[in-house]
Amino acid sequence: MHRPQLVRRAHMAGAAAALAASAVTAGPADAATATDVVTVDFAQRTGPVHGGATGMLYGLSDPGVPGDALLAGARPRTIAQKAPDGDQHPNGDALVIADGFFAAGGEEIVVYMQDVYSQWPYENRGIDDYLAKVDTMVRKVVRERPQDKGKFVWVPFNEPDGIWYQDWAATKDKFFSDWKVVFERIRSIDPAAKIVGPNEANYNSGRLRDFLTWAKDAKCGDGNCLPDIMSWHELSRNRLADYRGHYEHYRQMERDLGIGPLPINIDEYGNRRDMSVPGQMIQWISLFEDTKVDADMAYWTYAGNLDDHAVRTRQANGGWWLLKWYADLTGQTVKAVPPRLNVADTVQAVAAIDESARRGTILVGGGSEPVRLDISRLDPSVFGKQVDVVVSRTTWSGYEGDALQPPVIAARRAALSEGKLQVDLPGGDVMAAYRVTIVPSSGGAPAPGVPWTVSVEAESATLDSAQSFAQDTTADPQLYATSGKRDVGAMNRVGSAVTFPVTVPRDGRYRLGIYQGANKAPGRHALFVDGALNQIVQYSANLGWTYRGRTDAEIRLTAGTHQLSLRTSADGTNLLPGSDITLDKFDLTEATSAEQATYPADEARLSGGARITREGKGPAITLGGDARATFFIAASEYGYYDLELSYRAHGTGDLRVRVDGREIPGLRATRPGEASSRARVYLPAGISQIDVGGSAGLELRGLTTVRAKQADTALHRVEAEQARLAGTAQLINVPATSGSNASGNAYVGQIGNGAGNTVTLPRPDGFGPGEYVLTVRYANADRNTGHPYNTDVISRYLDITETGGTTTRGVFRHSYAWDNFWPQATPLTLTTEQGAIVLGNAKAYGPNIDRVELARLVLETDNESRS
Repeated sequence: MHRPQLVRRAHMAGAAAALAASAVTAGPADAATATDVVTVDFAQRTGPVHGGATGMLYGLSDPGVPGDALLAGARPRTIAQKAPDGDQHPNGDALVIADGFFAAGGEEIVVYMQDVYSQWPYENRGIDDYLAKVDTMVRKVVRERPQDKGKFVWVPFNEPDGIWYQDWAATKDKFFSDWKVVFERIRSIDPAAKIVGPNEANYNSGRLRDFLTWAKDAKCGDGNCLPDIMSWHELSRNRLADYRGHYEHYRQMERDLGIGPLPINIDEYGNRRDMSVPGQMIQWISLFEDTKVDADMAYWTYAGNLDDHAVRTRQANGGWWLLKWYADLTGQTVKAVPPRLNVADTVQAVAAIDESARRGTILVGGGSEPVRLDISRLDPSVFGKQVDVVVSRTTWSGYEGDALQPPVIAARRAALSEGKLQVDLPGGDVMAAYRVTIVPSSGGAPAPGVPWTVSVEAESATLDSAQSFAQDTTADPQLYATSGKRDVGAMNRVGSAVTFPVTVPRDGRYRLGIYQGANKAPGRHALFVDGALNQIVQYSANLGWTYRGRTDAEIRLTAGTHQLSLRTSADGTNLLPGSDITLDKFDLTEATSAEQATYPADEARLSGGARITREGKGPAITLGGDARATFFIAASEYGYYDLELSYRAHGTGDLRVRVDGREIPGLRATRPGEASSRARVYLPAGISQIDVGGSAGLELRGLTTVRAKQADTALHRVEAEQARLAGTAQLINVPATSGSNASGNAYVGQIGNGAGNTVTLPRPDGFGPGEYVLTVRYANADRNTGHPYNTDVISRYLDITETGGTTTRGVFRHSYAWDNFWPQATPLTLTTEQGAIVLGNAKAYGPNIDRVELARLVLETDNESRS
């Protein structure tokens, strides 16, 4: 039994209000209360926002994985993927993922050519064998992508300092010779091809100088042998301190040799502990944005999850929101000076100004102490004499823990004094990052919107028949992130329990977020409240005990102090199945009101000539013609939501609204003046992209989403075992020893791998032709084995056929266990009155299926005038 002192972090509603009142001051202020001071000079411009820091190595695996809206929201400029038809990994082919990447705003695919080989490190079969493979892959890209082949850039050798050419003294000339012949082969097929290199695992200044000295004078075809894009990797914690020195050294080397400056892509960076953690990622982002280079996050886990920033399919974790904030930056970056430059694991920042939008933005994080932003030279011609300041926070939610819209923790209207402003940020959360937006005051004063919440570290609770383990990610940055650098495990006995007190401010519903790791199998714990069994908590499988997910359990509590306990047994005698699960921390959050989120005009990305104005009732986006406002909204669960657009119309006209690319009819301004239009639509859990256009002069103020749970009765839900099975498709009963989350304790397997092995869902009355969403609860644990550190997961597919209509292919990513079921939505357009829906796959096995739901995309719309 272990009974250490309890450690809690409380962010109460009253505390949030106090923060809102004191977080923003104008003019000089005493900075002694803040340990870390970041100075931001909005008059010192450092160049256009580059946006290159959130590229990804194997961030994509298959079309639709991890989700188009999730990818578009993060909007990586570059992505590094395997060679066409390569054997290194089962998916992630540069050609296969290209359409989705470019559609999401991506600009360049970095092709890892040696990933054509199956082994790691790459097997060396000689340069002639490799040249034949180079020839095949380059010709395939030129043949299949003539319209955009220039967006594919080629890496002839990956980490040659560790593979094939380790001994530089002995292999230097061999590397030069091999570089030349591969370079010339690529250019002989595509004379305009861009070549990237030398792509070493470290910044090796001696090797690099030798290479550049040779390459600038050597003859490769009609020119020299220099790469078009310089690349190397920054793959350790120390590189947070070293990178700027490497960059400056390299640029001086270029000047010394009379070459360049070449574009740079640091096409692998960071450690396991960094990915998904906003407070870590902001440190890397600041490095690469300051130096205006592209950079791709390292691939440590598996392909197709945005390098640990995607949850399941479509859902975002806390780290994704920082990537999205970074992708939202527009205009020019400005000088932001942290308290300690080039020191790992310290506060760092990126700041930008968009004069056309009259908006300043600061992204900051990476430390545990309070931070003061000391802001100067806010131009009155841009910001006026009074500004609205809004502070939002995103923090770690686990690798597989979904995060909704980051809360506004502070907001204030402040008068400027000589263009100066101070903003105080709270300490206590080293894993968090903050976004501070500064705009001219207009409309009503901004207000914070953070609910009462408290966090408890599992290792600080009372432990019975369980053990606390160190997860020191500073000493070993290749460990996966852990809150507080400790967790609780060995939950493998009947008496294993983690117990902690909470004191809540009032009666109501509360959401207990349990950060946990289930080792490739689903499992269960018993949740006791004040010594009585409250509910059985069902956990999803995770990649491993330290690859955290977050499971939410809703409980009702009365005001006052309560004891919460997670136990491996509900009756004190029998272990619950799959109960050997690690626990990291607990968040208890008030959840009394319905799920609702507001996305004001400043949250939108603008295109097609849309512009933001700040007059009268507040910020608004002027639409008309091709102008579009794009919002990325978050839903916590699958079901119906009301999407309400508020606007001022100058006349009548349609609102052109698309949800994930699908048109929503029936929304229009019916008369001039203030109004709103609402559509009740079915949304999958996670991120959806909402695109809004309108008639000339329409002023869009924002978008609000409200969960309409009562409308879920319109869903048509069928357990797979109750559907019509054909061929090898068979019912599988879940044994009592399984911790499976299969509803009804059964599911259907052996679907596909032959045209007749299907599951058929009859159409109910009233589900005629129209736009639908089919949600399938599925399980898929297909994977390759044998890679030293990557988990080579494999997606499975279902062909969804409307009898008498068309066929749509649905993709189902890895879910860690064959009896671990996740929902996955596929858009359908049905054209017949009652043609049954058939699920199958003639060429390969599909996933296991637990349940199927059919939902109309739109239930209702209305348009309300308010003037």
